[in-house]
This record gives sequence, C-alpha cells and structure tokens, in this order.
Amino acid sequence: MLVKDVMSERVVRVSPESSLQEIAVFMRDGDLGSVPVSEDDKLIGMITDRDIVVRGLAGTLEVHALTARDVMSPSIKYCYEDQQLEEVLSNMADQQIRRLPVVSREKRLVGIVSLGDLAKESSRRETGEALEEISRS
Repeated sequence: MLVKDVMSERVVRVSPESSLQEIAVFMRDGDLGSVPVSEDDKLIGMITDRDIVVRGLAGTLEVHALTARDVMSPSIKYCYEDQQLEEVLSNMADQQIRRLPVVSREKRLVGIVSLGDLAKESSRRETGEALEEISRS
C-alpha cells in the first residue's frame, strides 16, 4: 500500500510571508505543533512551535516584523505520495517524527501523513514499534 492511499489531502499550510503572530494563532486554534510552509504549492520549509519560541521570540526584539521565512526550518523531512507505507513508517521511527508532509515527485505539497494514518493500514506490530521508538526521545 502507498502513502497516497492513507494520507490526509487536507493540509493546513502557511505562506513564507505569514507573520509569527498569525502562525501562532493558527497553530493554537488548530492544536498543531508544526505546520508546513509552502510557496506556489511547493514545500519550502516547516515551522514548529519551538521554532517560534527559539528562533523568533528569544532571538530578537523585532518579533512583530518576523515571518515564517525568518524562523522556518528549510531542511525538511518529507515522504513521497508513491512510497510504500512500511518504508515511511520505518523512516518516521528512525527520525522520531509523528507527522510528515507528503509531496509529489515534483515536490508539490499534496498531503500529510501521521502515525495514526499509518496505524490504520499497517500492521499493529510495526506501528507499535515505531511509536515506542518515537516515545523514547
């Protein structure tokens, strides 16, 4: 089974020009710990609640002027929509990631996949092992 068979196509994302305040409110209201940053449907970064605090609030007195581009992580962990579930689950466990953006081979953001999505279709043993590995960190 492929990632595209279980991923959520409804991806919340922000633009690189979004202000930190807009992003913080967006994340609070959506109960999100991270959000993809996209430009022209291309995944260009990720922003986490930690990025907002460490790179944003603690990094400057000019917080009101900061945007997603200023604090996002440009080195992005992602998977492809045509990857096998087992491979992605193993990678998520190795990298200790609970949610992963899904891109097309052209790097267009097409979805997001979570451990929960994978758990529905993958074997319980594999999912349990991955969750146990992630929880150890």
